Amino acid sequence: MVSSSSETVRIPHAVLLSFPAQGHLNPILTLAKILHIVGGFRITIVNTEFNHRRLLRSSSSAAAAANNAIDGFHFTAIPDGLPPNRFDANATQDIPTLCASTRRHCPAFFRHLLSTLSPPATCVIADGSMSSSAAVAMDLGIPAWLFYTHSSCGFWSYLNFAELMRRGYSPLKDESFLTNGYLDTKIEVIPGMEGIRLRDLPTFIRTTNPDDLMLQIMLKRPEEASCGVGIILNTFDDLEPDVLAAVRFKFGNLYSIGPLTKFKNLVATDSEAAMIGSSLWKNDSGCFDWLDEQEPGKVVYVNFGSITVLSPQQLAEFAWGLADSGYPILWAIRPDMVSSGGAAEALPENFVKQVEEKTKVVAWCDQEAVLAHPAIGVFLTHCGWNSTLESLCNGVPMVCWPFFAEQPTNCRYICEEWGVGLEIEGEVKREMVAKLVREAMEGEKGMEMKRRALEWKEKARRATEPGGSSYANVEKLTRDLVQTKVSEAEIISAGFHHQINEKLVQ
Repeated sequence: MVSSSSETVRIPHAVLLSFPAQGHLNPILTLAKILHIVGGFRITIVNTEFNHRRLLRSSSSAAAAANNAIDGFHFTAIPDGLPPNRFDANATQDIPTLCASTRRHCPAFFRHLLSTLSPPATCVIADGSMSSSAAVAMDLGIPAWLFYTHSSCGFWSYLNFAELMRRGYSPLKDESFLTNGYLDTKIEVIPGMEGIRLRDLPTFIRTTNPDDLMLQIMLKRPEEASCGVGIILNTFDDLEPDVLAAVRFKFGNLYSIGPLTKFKNLVATDSEAAMIGSSLWKNDSGCFDWLDEQEPGKVVYVNFGSITVLSPQQLAEFAWGLADSGYPILWAIRPDMVSSGGAAEALPENFVKQVEEKTKVVAWCDQEAVLAHPAIGVFLTHCGWNSTLESLCNGVPMVCWPFFAEQPTNCRYICEEWGVGLEIEGEVKREMVAKLVREAMEGEKGMEMKRRALEWKEKARRATEPGGSSYANVEKLTRDLVQTKVSEAEIISAGFHHQINEKLVQ
């Protein structure tokens, strides 16, 4: 621990604020570890109280950091403004409600936290979905960066929502436009993403209500993205070159530092930091013994992430499709994943009896380690960005069923741009699930997907090693976090953006 006041001043103190969802916390914490190891930063991780409690229940290492037992790391929390009656729930909160509440309440709580930290924060990295809190930091004279934890193509899509509305693509005239082929309309007005279909854009664009909360929030993204010193994206230059070029044209101070998961060898050099967990559910490690007993490359891994909710009918269609594919299955079914409740217990009884010898069901698992296991041959995924990157980094082809937000955009790139996936389109049908899993596992297209996936694995490795683009950007970010000061003009601008956000949620 630091012992003298002069040492305290010299050690940079980075405060990282995560949006309260699993997919946001994972990259935030990984970046924090990298900054601690590369730049010697003292780290404070800020969650909402709801997720802070979940994290402490699931991770003894996070609990140790919260109690200052891990040198250089501290976890703390601020309220999200929602009623505390669900503090013990082991589930993801409703996203639109959460977005509205965090925008309204978190900035004041974050301001108070920053004013009481000892030693004081020297810089802030705020989740892009918590931009109003980043504006608060800038207003206090603390330089703040915005970390958008989704893909560049998703981020850039959001920044073009206003133009799509101006041209009349959204809002939809009525709900028939969801099914009459209108969503197949090609969009040629987003630089770097020409030819993408309307259905491939983030789901918030598919509304008939011009006042829809999530649509209105995304319409503010261009203004919010400029309220900090720079923008951080968890991607690499070779993966999304056209999109990144378009983003850089609009925002000069951009750091593409991914895939963060590929910095695991660097993170492993600090054993205490490496052990700090970010999972909001307890991982079931028993699945690895089961995987060790399977043939190499023959297991279908199924995980729909931390937010996706299936109906019992959808669950049944996936179950029987997977059974009909004939391959062993490792399936992560969260306690809150099925709309009727019961989660894994909602699986069809006959399905359980039929496939029990070659199926392993867990509530949650260490996905990165699972995808690195030689038994995994195909990943059936919702196309969340962390899942996408982890699959690419391990050379695993995907069968895609996008559910929410920018997942359809990721799916488009997975299947059409990067050539490593097949999409389940429309309503889930068991025949299509079985067909696509078999094709991905053993078909001619599946073999090409595997080849492409291994190529992306190699490109990701090169990007994150010394001399690579992402490695260089991490070094630049580390320097800038230490050297950047906030000007008076930036403080005034931050206050203006904070006022805009306050008005939006009132």
